[in-house]
Amino acid sequence: MTIEEALRTSSVDAREARLLLAAATGFSQASVVAYPERRLPPEAQECFQDFVRRRRAGEPVAYILGRKEFYGLELGVNPAVLIPRPETELLVELALEKGFSSVVDLGSGCGAIALALKRYRPGARVVAVEASAAALVVARRNAVRLGLEVEFLHGEWVNPLAGQSFELIVSNPPYVAEGDPHLAELRFEPPGALVSGRDGLDAIRQIASAAPAHLAPGGWLLLEHGMGQHFAVQELLHTAGLEEVATWPDLAGIPRVSGGKVK
Repeated sequence: MTIEEALRTSSVDAREARLLLAAATGFSQASVVAYPERRLPPEAQECFQDFVRRRRAGEPVAYILGRKEFYGLELGVNPAVLIPRPETELLVELALEKGFSSVVDLGSGCGAIALALKRYRPGARVVAVEASAAALVVARRNAVRLGLEVEFLHGEWVNPLAGQSFELIVSNPPYVAEGDPHLAELRFEPPGALVSGRDGLDAIRQIASAAPAHLAPGGWLLLEHGMGQHFAVQELLHTAGLEEVATWPDLAGIPRVSGGKVK
């Protein structure tokens, strides 16, 4: 079987097919495109067909490949962690606009946000908190591979932060409501990183109420949330005593991040 035949008969998205074939063969994507007549070794053909079967079953490409690009970083991922989304890059951009020397990422998952912040603020103290031990393994491996020094703490939200304060707290917590029909499309990803109560706001309620006690004077709390949740999140931030509460849209124009600061 040639590269051209493999791609033509794969019956998955053409771009994804090229990604999967490049991974199965060890060729670059450019080579896959440039040499369609090249014949595949039997082991590469078998590997590619396995990848295609998994993709047809709905498994995300990121899990099949074991990696995902986020804010210029290539991160290792597996089903223990949520796959980083492009819209979460807004949270990183907003955080980087703040002048901070210390930041904590609550619910860090694979470490995407914390590692991106450390990459672009190398002099800052960056702490990542994660309740899943399996996710922490993934995050620590990413930090080592990227050569970025982040402090990882095991625990839920602010629980491991006793006595500590930061100039910035960021979080992309679970915010999908129980029973949301979109969950069927996300069945390969960890439910604990997605679902947060009947209205999707349980985790945000916990963070909004507890995080301000760990903010230095003038410090900011920034939270990612879902479409249509920004008014409720703003109210939670106001109730927590935060000032200058605001919401920022992602590239699709969807209100995606809300935040406020302490006095």
